[in-house]
Amino acid sequence: MRVGSFVLAAQFPGQGEGEALHRAVRSAEVAEEAGLDTVWLAEHHFVPYGTCPSAITLAALLLGRTRRIRVGTAVSVLPTVHPVALGEQAALLHHTSGGRFTLGVGRGGPWVDLEVFGAGLEAYEKGFPESLELLVRWLRESSVAAHGERFRFREVPVVPRPSEALTEAAGPELVVACTSPSSVRLAAERGLSMLLGMHVGDEEKAEMVALWRQHARACGRSPEEIRGASHVSAGVCQIADRRVDAAETLMKAMPGWLKQGLEAHVTVDGRTRRMRDPLAYTELLCGLHPVGTPRLCADRLAATSERTGISRFALLVEGSGDLAATEENVRRLGAEVLPQLV
Repeated sequence: MRVGSFVLAAQFPGQGEGEALHRAVRSAEVAEEAGLDTVWLAEHHFVPYGTCPSAITLAALLLGRTRRIRVGTAVSVLPTVHPVALGEQAALLHHTSGGRFTLGVGRGGPWVDLEVFGAGLEAYEKGFPESLELLVRWLRESSVAAHGERFRFREVPVVPRPSEALTEAAGPELVVACTSPSSVRLAAERGLSMLLGMHVGDEEKAEMVALWRQHARACGRSPEEIRGASHVSAGVCQIADRRVDAAETLMKAMPGWLKQGLEAHVTVDGRTRRMRDPLAYTELLCGLHPVGTPRLCADRLAATSERTGISRFALLVEGSGDLAATEENVRRLGAEVLPQLV
């Protein structure tokens, strides 16, 4: 089982952006010290929900500050970037980190980001498959041309070629955030592992894994490739000597962050968006994920793995909003939970 942290650089009420970013960087450094497998970095624009606007830029910093741990984006939002530019950056980090970088991509939301970056609503509603296909080709081929609806250019060489990395001949790992049957199908058709969100429980994640396998078989993916898929389950982790204390820590801090963060999202076309109730959402997360004693957390992770077939986890560890508490949470995850999962 491979357990990592999920870092949003969340800005809690009363905190500055620099404080949130410092906590994000420090928690990643502690994750390596604690023996975690991967640090997954979120990306958001114009909202305090997450203050990191470029997951791949922060990944570069952390890869330079660490020596063992993998660093992944969760996710880089494809509709607001050019797939070739993102592919070039991924190849660069793959080469220079000794193969420790994972590129996670997703569709994002219908936010004002699409207006600011000039992508437009169509890039979100219709353009994700074309962007994903171009990115996959860039990471797998020696030269690429594009003749799609959004991207059109003559054939150019891929430099640096991801497949020439010294440690991983296939280039950087690519995973896709999946929240719907259509995105599951897109990932399965290309043989790409899924990143499944923290808002859904084991039963729904198991259904999505089953659907992925169904589509992968229908597309002619080999049994070995299907068995070898390494999907990722996102969740929340808060450790305490008593479950009630762990839950209380999150119930005190997370609703305020969620309220100001979720309310700050602005749609690009003025459509009404129903945001989750912050208190109810926090309660849901506490019920779904490893929140409690080290033994309970280990049992919860093991149960999720058994029910879903997923063996990789990206756990939000900064739910307290406090730097010292976040560091302690990460250290306890490494020292008291991971040994129980071997």
